[in-house]
Amino acid sequence: MNTTDTIITSQLLDDEQRLSVPAEIFSFDFLRLEMAVYAMTDNLSPDYKGGFWDFYLLSNGAFFMAPSSDKQFHVVCDNGFEGELSADALGIVASLYAYSHQSFGGPSKFAETCAEQYHLLREYMFDHAEVATILSAID
Repeated sequence: MNTTDTIITSQLLDDEQRLSVPAEIFSFDFLRLEMAVYAMTDNLSPDYKGGFWDFYLLSNGAFFMAPSSDKQFHVVCDNGFEGELSADALGIVASLYAYSHQSFGGPSKFAETCAEQYHLLREYMFDHAEVATILSAID
């Protein structure tokens, strides 16, 4: 359960919001984050072959991306984790990894935003059905 005991909800962004919401959160640096999430996913899952992604805004202000798919993805992480994740959980894992990596470099405002987004997304993760698997993948 998340630390505030308030259920954090997710909203799938429509076509118009796909442009405006990330721009509002990340400004022009969103492209840097987006490419980092795609690259991270490519490294994490041999099953990932590209495709359309869904963008989500959470009620606590977090943003994440996930492959638009109903399939399970085989995931292998450098921390020794190997297992299956839904597209949604894979998106959370890839977004968390990307936020972490981006929080240590680049423009300071963007790095700060990524650090904040990491913690906000992690709050949501605690109420996710695959929380134990996600934690194993990011730990």
